[in-house]
Amino acid sequence: MGIISVEQTDHLYWLGRYTERVYTTIRVYSRSFDTMIDEVTDSYQKWCQLVDIPDIYGSKDVFRKKYPFDAENPDSIISNLNRAYDNAIVLRESIGSETLSYIQLAIYDMNKAMVSHAPLIEMQRVIDNILAFWGIADDRIDSEQVRNIIKAGKRIERIDLYARLGADKKELQREVHRMVPRVEKSGMKYDKEKFESIKRLVEEPDLDYYKIVNEVETMI
Repeated sequence: MGIISVEQTDHLYWLGRYTERVYTTIRVYSRSFDTMIDEVTDSYQKWCQLVDIPDIYGSKDVFRKKYPFDAENPDSIISNLNRAYDNAIVLRESIGSETLSYIQLAIYDMNKAMVSHAPLIEMQRVIDNILAFWGIADDRIDSEQVRNIIKAGKRIERIDLYARLGADKKELQREVHRMVPRVEKSGMKYDKEKFESIKRLVEEPDLDYYKIVNEVETMI
């Protein structure tokens, strides 16, 4: 592919982050979907607090509809999926049309989920298409650096979300260990002190989730 511009690097990095954000938030949302139907006390406020988004919903019923599907809400799942597509479309020459097509399919299935009586089925297909996107990117993208930038964004986003959601130490350690070589091989500029700090933080006896989030958010 040759030299990767700063602009291309930014698009690749955020493509990785947004696809991971959609993947993980759908997985967590799906686990909570049935629980929210029957719960007496609304729990969606805790989710908003954990992932640092404003509570604009007012009730669990509104949250269940608008958080996944409201394209006017910048924090919704569909908005993050659309951002993934916006980054992917300008990278068509770098990632290939076949790779891009799986993001397009994910949007198609998300729109089907919006009008479905069983939205979790279509949302599972969104997850499947994101997994297929990552798989085809590995298979079809020749540039190792391009692949590493996407994967660095993916791992950084996962660490960010897992820390916000209070994942256990082993999960965070695993993701940090997987992030390290991707960032090092990506060619991106990063704060080496924060990079080393994240590696140390996940080895501490008591995890400081707030500090992990802060370090990973400001590392690139």
